[in-house]
Amino acid sequence: MKLGTAIAEILKREGIEILCGYPVNHLIEFAASADIRPVIVRQERIGLHMADAISKVTSGHTIGAFCMQHGPGAENAMGAVAQSFGDSVPVLVLPMGYRRRLANIEPNFNSSQAMKAFSKSAEPINLASEVGNIFRRAFTKLRNGRGGPVIVEIPEDMWNEEVPEPLNYTPVLRARYGADPTDIKRAAELLISAKRPVIYAGQGVHYARAWPQLKRLAERLAIPVTTSLGGKSSFPEDHPLSLGSGGLAVPRAVSKFLGEADVIFGIGCSFTETYFGIAMPKGKTIIHSTLDPNHINKDAEASIGLVGDAGLVLDALLEEINKSVRADRDASGISAEIAECHKQWLAKWMPKLTCNDAPLNPYRVLWDLQHTVDIRNTIITHDAGSPRDQLSPFWKTVEPLSYLGWGKTTQLGYGLGLAMGAKLAKPEKLCINVWGDAAIGFTGMDFETAVRERIPVLSILLNNFCMALELKEMAISTEKYRSTDISGDYAAMARAFGGYGERITRPEDIVPAIKRGIEKTQAGIPSLLEFITCKETEISRAGA
Repeated sequence: MKLGTAIAEILKREGIEILCGYPVNHLIEFAASADIRPVIVRQERIGLHMADAISKVTSGHTIGAFCMQHGPGAENAMGAVAQSFGDSVPVLVLPMGYRRRLANIEPNFNSSQAMKAFSKSAEPINLASEVGNIFRRAFTKLRNGRGGPVIVEIPEDMWNEEVPEPLNYTPVLRARYGADPTDIKRAAELLISAKRPVIYAGQGVHYARAWPQLKRLAERLAIPVTTSLGGKSSFPEDHPLSLGSGGLAVPRAVSKFLGEADVIFGIGCSFTETYFGIAMPKGKTIIHSTLDPNHINKDAEASIGLVGDAGLVLDALLEEINKSVRADRDASGISAEIAECHKQWLAKWMPKLTCNDAPLNPYRVLWDLQHTVDIRNTIITHDAGSPRDQLSPFWKTVEPLSYLGWGKTTQLGYGLGLAMGAKLAKPEKLCINVWGDAAIGFTGMDFETAVRERIPVLSILLNNFCMALELKEMAISTEKYRSTDISGDYAAMARAFGGYGERITRPEDIVPAIKRGIEKTQAGIPSLLEFITCKETEISRAGA
């Protein structure tokens, strides 16, 4: 069989039903022949973001895949590959490459070399007979250990080469590993004896699907739980022990309880120090459970390291804890303390969350959105900057994988592709991206992709006609040259692309517009609701 036929068959055997891409990459045709749906985007970065979301919302059980042309197509995709690397997302990237005799000649772009620094592995196909071995290595890396993009480059002159039949390829195994039992025992003893412990859950809980174990541990020892943005929705935020989630912006309870903690148990997280994440207070006793041993002591000094799958680690911890703690501890006191903290914090923010001014306050828009959608049947994500910081502290997730959080690297325009990929993987869900008028400038053209490819997402656009967060940093350039000003009628753009677009300016119209947008998505029409907002810059920082 031809090489392309063999690759398409391997993808099918590995459970891939959608191939996002941009032509010309001949794999698109081979995939379509094998009944793998190609989704063609307007630019490469969006296609990779969609593949990224497919992996995220399925906990890596379905691997998102993206292919593109050699040279400029691969060059355009580099930012999205770096985003997946920063967020540790398993994505299969299939660039076409230059002919083998030209692959290493400057200035030709060699994907397997150029992307190696920010991928889990990168390998070209140079012999058709090796295709099975190459993809076995690729999918093994994708399905095991810490996630990350894997590159398989297919040279342009390989497509007509023959692969021996029958195709010798079996879907790869998934292998999990757990922590040292001695360290499990030490960690259990420390958690049992801690006076003010806090659990910090990361996205590793999602990939391990360890949500029940996390909840059992919190309830058994009455431990408050907070999450990273990537881990948001791993613990129900309507639970009495939930502190909420945080990035740059956090609920008051997060910083309060972390600051007062004697022991912090990080599960499925890297503790990566980032401006867009929760700042861990110094001088705390830290138990760090992570899939990647390279993360132990990377940014946070750990007293105990538990290297392994979050589910296996939590199972082992619970077994050890249950030997001496045979019933759930009384959580009423700590729950009341958390509830009071939330109450005081919300009281401060309620004037913004319920503001009746026009232009609209973005907090009011997002507050009304949360109370209008069926939150259990919704997957939401944000874009970088203000939408992230205005949404993440206040949006309460109650179902796993209902929030696609990110933030270690914050590329503008990421949210649209995430929502589209989520809708492809979970068509029964209402999939929402929240972005600003800066982010739409990066990827807004791919709203047309949503229309053309019949991906009915709901886009919530917060338009204040400027780069609000930059106003303080660019005061002179703004005054003299209007450098932070942005303009556009994006609702009209959505209508021009064949979707539903509506501009909203009055607070009493927010909820009716959201309902109309949802109805359009249910009818299969992508919707963009453009809310004209004020230049709100305050966010809920630690202690606020």
